[in-house]
Amino acid sequence: MKTDTLQNDLTQKNFISEDLGENIFPNPLQLPDNFFAEKPERILYQNTTCCHGKMPDQTFSFGSPGPYKHLYFDPSKVNVGIVTCGGLCPGLNDVIRSISYSCINSYKTKNVYGFRHGFAGLTRSHESPPMILTSEIVSNIHEQGGTILGSSRGAQSIEEMVDTLVSYDISILFVIGGDGSQHASTKIAAEIKKRNLKISIIGIPKTIDNDIAFVYKTFGFDTAVEHARKAINAAHVEAIGSFNGIGLVKLMGRDAGFIAAHASLASGNVNICLIPEEPFDLEQILKRIQSRLVKRDHLVIVVAEGVGQDILVDEESKRFDESGNPKLKDIGLFLKQKICTYLEKRHIPHTLKYIDPSYMIRSTKANAIDSSFCLQLGMHAVHAGMAGKTNTLIGFWNQHFCLVPIQLSLSDKKRVDINDAMWRAVLEITQG
Repeated sequence: MKTDTLQNDLTQKNFISEDLGENIFPNPLQLPDNFFAEKPERILYQNTTCCHGKMPDQTFSFGSPGPYKHLYFDPSKVNVGIVTCGGLCPGLNDVIRSISYSCINSYKTKNVYGFRHGFAGLTRSHESPPMILTSEIVSNIHEQGGTILGSSRGAQSIEEMVDTLVSYDISILFVIGGDGSQHASTKIAAEIKKRNLKISIIGIPKTIDNDIAFVYKTFGFDTAVEHARKAINAAHVEAIGSFNGIGLVKLMGRDAGFIAAHASLASGNVNICLIPEEPFDLEQILKRIQSRLVKRDHLVIVVAEGVGQDILVDEESKRFDESGNPKLKDIGLFLKQKICTYLEKRHIPHTLKYIDPSYMIRSTKANAIDSSFCLQLGMHAVHAGMAGKTNTLIGFWNQHFCLVPIQLSLSDKKRVDINDAMWRAVLEITQG
């Protein structure tokens, strides 16, 4: 795992989450004293050190999301809002359910509002009113994929969204979304601060690509790897079923190849794994394919969707989605055409099967590991919000849930470190 931000550019101040004010209300949770997080408790950023050279002058650490003995908000007077933004991801409904249950059953809040279709649901022009989420409504939603609130992309008026929060008397807004959504979260938090309002903004990082910086793992990633492995194994069965059979699988990974890399390790049947972080040389790949077919008469290729975009898209053909992200050309179809043309010119018989399971993976329900992870994310999000934390994400680092200031998480993109042990393991198993 790699982030491009150098530690020398950081100070402990970057790791401190914002507070709305003093906590004076007793926490209604009936928990033993040792279950409550004390304010001095911190989660270390670094858990390794170099055996040569000096130790860092400063040990960076994240705050704890709670629960806290004393709260900023009086739960009995609190309305909360939940919004899901961006693309689908396994576990969205699990997080909605966890936040709702924690607010309704544990903290006994007034109302839990689910704003419809992303940030669009916080604007005046949106036609659908928010859902009032109850225990009955959310009781079984974790058994289905997607989000019961709907989602969307695209910029909305920050002023309008804050107006909506005020009109519904929202004390805490939970934003479940990726880096684009969390950019909007910081703007909402800034507008709230400008108006001197007391509204907490808590982000739950959502990206199936697992590419949010300073967050070790995001929900949905384990499910994605599990289902990606099934696609790879299907491609392997197809490949060995034909003479010179080729299975080509395109997986999600716009800027980071975590799914492709981990699914390749999980499968053990991959011969070539291409990720955005590794330089892409088409001619070398084609020669490697030919060599492998001569040697073993079948192979499996895994490619992340963001690979090779520099050779697929020129300036004139660039297109962007509603969130401002470049629309990716299909590297899988491009490789399929190039591979077949290359082998046909050399009169090498072959059969190629192309599998793209992306939307099937995005829309599936969370597996057991992700479902458990989502439950804890939602609970910690509520603890943090009730304690008056704001402009912060609920992260996971060094096996602890923690508070990651949103600005810190947006300062970089997490990518596969092609010099670390995980990628070396991928290269090792794909050599044969």
